[in-house]
Amino acid sequence: MTEYGRGGGSEPWHPEDPLYGDQGWTAHQTQQGQVPYGGDQQQYPQEPQYQEQYPAQYPQQPQPQPQYGEQQQYPQYTEQQQYQQQAYAQQNQQQAYAQQHAQQHAQPQAPSPQQPVYDSQGWDTGQGQYVAAAVQADPYAAADPYAQPQVGAYPGESPDLYTRPDAYPPPQPPGRRHLEPEPAEEWQDGEAQEGADAADEDSDASILPGGDGGEGSGGRRSGRSKGGKPKKRSGTACLLTALVIVGVVGGGGYYGYTFLKARFATAADYTGEGSGEVIDVEIPANSTLTRMGNILKEKGVVASVEAFTAAANANPKGKSIQPGVYPLRKGMSAASAVTFMTDPTKLNVITIPEGKRNVDVYKLIDTRLGKSEGTTEEIAKREAKNLGLPAWAGNNQKIMDPLEGFLFPARYDVSSDSTPESLLKQMVKNATDKYSELGVEGKAKELGLENPLQVITVASLVNAEGKHHEDFRKMSEVIYNRLKKTNDVTNQKLEFDSTYNYINKSSELNFSLKEARALDNPYNTHFVKGLPPGPIGNPGVEAVTATLDPDHGGWMFFVSVDGKTTSFTKTYEEHQKLADEFQERQKQKNGG
Repeated sequence: MTEYGRGGGSEPWHPEDPLYGDQGWTAHQTQQGQVPYGGDQQQYPQEPQYQEQYPAQYPQQPQPQPQYGEQQQYPQYTEQQQYQQQAYAQQNQQQAYAQQHAQQHAQPQAPSPQQPVYDSQGWDTGQGQYVAAAVQADPYAAADPYAQPQVGAYPGESPDLYTRPDAYPPPQPPGRRHLEPEPAEEWQDGEAQEGADAADEDSDASILPGGDGGEGSGGRRSGRSKGGKPKKRSGTACLLTALVIVGVVGGGGYYGYTFLKARFATAADYTGEGSGEVIDVEIPANSTLTRMGNILKEKGVVASVEAFTAAANANPKGKSIQPGVYPLRKGMSAASAVTFMTDPTKLNVITIPEGKRNVDVYKLIDTRLGKSEGTTEEIAKREAKNLGLPAWAGNNQKIMDPLEGFLFPARYDVSSDSTPESLLKQMVKNATDKYSELGVEGKAKELGLENPLQVITVASLVNAEGKHHEDFRKMSEVIYNRLKKTNDVTNQKLEFDSTYNYINKSSELNFSLKEARALDNPYNTHFVKGLPPGPIGNPGVEAVTATLDPDHGGWMFFVSVDGKTTSFTKTYEEHQKLADEFQERQKQKNGG
């Protein structure tokens, strides 16, 4: 690179150019006859430079050598010396032109770099470059080698080379000499691009100044000049573009079709109530209609999720489908599946109500699993110790059923893999976990009871005698007061009809009180003092909670006059009055 920021070749320079001689481009005016080469560099006179090139015409004069670090000073040239140097420069130009013309006539050879031609102040005028370009363009033209070149109106003036069509703009001041970045060009793939680049380099070398298209010519290294023909697109790029367009259009069409189909097309659905095999489908808790539809579709019950959700939304009970296991057929219509699942009796579950006795639970299991009557009860008696009972349960030898009070009231899903043993184990586990959560074992002594099993026994009595949850805390208070040793009204007897019915596996309200008081059985509270050996049913959470926290209202008696509500009293007289009303009501009911 030269100090102009361009190529390595010389630049045309006209003496009349206002920037001629770089005068006024630095912080101070350049003295006549001196050339600034930038910064603190050492300056050299022009006359010794011509003497070195042409020693015959200019004998060298000995010059004193400057010392290191010493700035050389040279005298300024006079105006006459400037004109002489311009004349020498023109004569040198003519001799170089004639010599090159003679060599080309004798033997053509590759162009060689031309000697630069300097003006009176040592600047390269660029004329040597254009002389070489003219010779290359027409080496055999009849030209007078000694002809005087055209000059300007003033002595020593060079031709105006800036008006030529192929000339570069005049040089810029040093502060503006920056090489402009070339614009990026697209390149083609493969050997076709390499061939095109090579052809472009050859063509540019023949038209740009400098001739070789390299750095010295000022030509573009990319091989194509500005304003040339645009490069052709490769076939691969066109193919890729076409594929992208097709993909976008095709993808958009597919998604558009899918959207329209989902919005307006009829959802797939079966007809009828199904003709396939019966399978158990489990619907988890907190399932949405969409999740239910997905489960049913995966099992082959319905044809599509959309059809099921539409049918469920159209059915008034569709949003009340309960979690659980449903025995459904494959290939059911969505409407038939929704109708089946909204029927509570169709749900493949076992629901254990609060206070239910074990004998009733065993019958429910046999019925749901299709077992013969008594199958589950026999398994319960045989496998009682292997079903997960806590250590404090079943220690009393007088207990009729060790599992009584441990078949926790809840709803249990039933599947094709369910067995009496599996259901009983699940119920016992739920009861044990809930009793531990409520702290039954730790509160037994605080309540004046002997062991945690008696807590469950009291809870079973509360659940059996109380008609509503609002009665449970008062009912537990009645039990604790009657168990006190200071009870001289009932003499520590509970006298609950529910215990007598438990022995008889019945729920009769009208029985002979005389017979009840005469029946010697540890569960008969009309005959024995205190609590029965074990629970008489499976209490719910509300009954157990009321047992652990009685009302403390001092209640001793209770009676339900109308069969719907329960009245509690503290004295026997109040109780007897209510009891008489109850007996009179019963006579009227029985037609007596």
